[in-house]
Amino acid sequence: MKKIGIMGGAFDPIHLGHLLAAEAAREQYHLEEVWFMPSHIPPHKHQAGVSGEQRLEMVKAAIQSNTDFKPLDIELQRGGVSYTVDTIREIRSIHPDLELYFIIGADMVNYLPKWEGIEDLAGMVRFIGLQRPGSFLELDALPPFIQESVLLAEMPLVDISSSLIRSRLLAGQSVRYMVPDPVYEYMIRSGLYGIHA
Repeated sequence: MKKIGIMGGAFDPIHLGHLLAAEAAREQYHLEEVWFMPSHIPPHKHQAGVSGEQRLEMVKAAIQSNTDFKPLDIELQRGGVSYTVDTIREIRSIHPDLELYFIIGADMVNYLPKWEGIEDLAGMVRFIGLQRPGSFLELDALPPFIQESVLLAEMPLVDISSSLIRSRLLAGQSVRYMVPDPVYEYMIRSGLYGIHA
């Protein structure tokens, strides 16, 4: 059975931390591919500042040199609030033969009990929680059915976030080398986040 990792998020913008996390999960759990899935409207985060199409284009630019990474626009096509449980049901109906792993930051593991449809979701995927700087994980405090579905992975401690990138750009500071060069070039070409060459 083919093992596929799925990394969801606003990707507003995608950055090197996302790519390092995906590669760490792929390598440590022998995933054949990782699918990067921009959300339409994330249930827990801010409304994305750029369009779904632009965020998808940044994802494509970021992963173009890695044949193990693929873009997935299923949530953008569906529209509405992007609940992971709905998306995983849809993916499983299209690809019933895949073994799915949902890649999240270790800090998000603590919030899994609050996720929409978590009991159904935990029965359909395994979660890979990646340790990041300052993340605090209380696996023992989670319900047993969630504990059983969580795997942990280590990744290089790179403290980059999309919100940091947006705030630096707002302040007129450089974000070069925080995002892949093709993403940086796309942001300049498209005038995203007020960036200038």
